[in-house]
Amino acid sequence: MKLQEIILAQAVPESAPDGGGGFGGIGFFLPLIALFLLMYAIIIRPQQRQQKEHQKMVAAVQRGDSVVTNGGIHGKVTGVADDVLTVEIAERVRVKLNRSAVASRTSLEKEASS
Repeated sequence: MKLQEIILAQAVPESAPDGGGGFGGIGFFLPLIALFLLMYAIIIRPQQRQQKEHQKMVAAVQRGDSVVTNGGIHGKVTGVADDVLTVEIAERVRVKLNRSAVASRTSLEKEASS
């Protein structure tokens, strides 16, 4: 009989552990939530801020500004329409670009000083 009592005592403990560490079901999701917040803070938010700054810069392009396109073409804005810019890239050579094709902008004052 003693052998049976020992086997039963090992097979069925008196107090079973709850196994959740006190957090229950949410303990599994806490690392996932923390990872998402970290990704948002490091990657997503700075990219959104940079995109908003680029949109403001493109909207502020005026006639006479010097621009660089996404393709690397440098030129001077000679005409501005709603979404189309006319850019002179060489003497008497003008191309029409969408505003979204502008990568960066420099004003004439910056260009004249350098």
